[in-house]
Amino acid sequence: MDRRLFLSVMAALAAPWPARALPAPPSVRRLNLVNAHTGESFSGPYRDDKGPIAGALDELSYFLRDFHCDEKAAMDLGVLDFLASVMDAVGATRATILSAYRTRATNDMLRRTTFGVAEYSEHIYGRAIDIYLPARLHDAMLAARAMQRGGVGRYPSSGFIHLDSGPVRNWTLDGEGFGHLLLGGQDTPWFHEPIAISPKGELRVGSTGQSVTIEDRLAMHRLLSRAVGLPSD
Repeated sequence: MDRRLFLSVMAALAAPWPARALPAPPSVRRLNLVNAHTGESFSGPYRDDKGPIAGALDELSYFLRDFHCDEKAAMDLGVLDFLASVMDAVGATRATILSAYRTRATNDMLRRTTFGVAEYSEHIYGRAIDIYLPARLHDAMLAARAMQRGGVGRYPSSGFIHLDSGPVRNWTLDGEGFGHLLLGGQDTPWFHEPIAISPKGELRVGSTGQSVTIEDRLAMHRLLSRAVGLPSD
């Protein structure tokens, strides 16, 4: 073999191979949340470049517990990622949680008293979260629907959106009182709505003080039943 050819071949073999681009590790995901029922908060990472952080997920499961009975369940990582992605998409630095995990008993109770609660709600399985954002809530809903990652419910008059990691589907329920009923008729520093429950247990529209009639309730139930027969709320 020609000496110069031999040296050029050896030099080529000795040269370093071009660096191959490796997949970027998952970025650290964080959540900053406040619970409207308990006033508790969670702020920090729940997954890092090694994967889910077990201690943080345990803390989130307690934070997102069913406050009616203090029972908790493991929250689905998919719905937490969905929530974090939606908040990132609109630059939200904090979200208020109105509802997350529910026991079946709590869900059945809410079905009897609250419009829009499905019998087999994703909340029962730790796969759903209802949130309020102080700004850009509508943009958050649009971003969530564009992601096609699960169910997205819009409750424009009640000021919250529903996110879940179930089948991809969208719905809108426009009626007063959904969010306030989730809060048991109580106002909080983070969430306000013109609806009230009187000492006698009557549902009243706060701006007028008028009672919500049986006809109104039936009309809303008909509206809900038409809203794609939701498997979850």
